This record gives sequence, C-alpha cells and structure tokens, in this order.
Amino acid sequence: MWGDMGSMMGWGGGWGFLGALHMLLWWVLIILGIVVLVKWLVAAKRDAPASGDRAFEILRERYARGEIDKDEFDKRKSDLAV
Repeated sequence: MWGDMGSMMGWGGGWGFLGALHMLLWWVLIILGIVVLVKWLVAAKRDAPASGDRAFEILRERYARGEIDKDEFDKRKSDLAV
C-alpha cells in the first residue's frame, strides 16, 4: 500500500534525486548561456570602433606618410571634430 504512494511523492514522480539533478543542471546551463551571451554582446560593442575615430586615424596616417601637409591636416581635423 505505502510502496506505491512513496514512489509518487518524490521529486518528479519517481525520478527522485536524478530528476532534481537534471532540473538543476538544466537551469544552470540556461543561466550560464545567458551570462555568456551578455558578455559576448558587451565585448563586441566595446571593441567596435566609432566611425569618427577611424576617419581621424586615416587622416593621421596620411599626414604621417606625407600625403597631406599640416594645413590640410588641420583643416580636415577641424571638419571631423564637427
């Protein structure tokens, strides 16, 4: 009589400890996946250069190679700052 009732009153209706462990593992994996996704998104956003920064970098490279003179560099630098 009590044998049948005992198996139905455990965690997961007969799965017992294994059912609880499976559920715990499932939630840990879901939370870990969310944490990894958030970290990846934050790192991707932080590493993406702003378009203005890249333009100024190109301008500096052109000035360093001697393609443009100081007056041209200053004019374009002020244009980029706006």
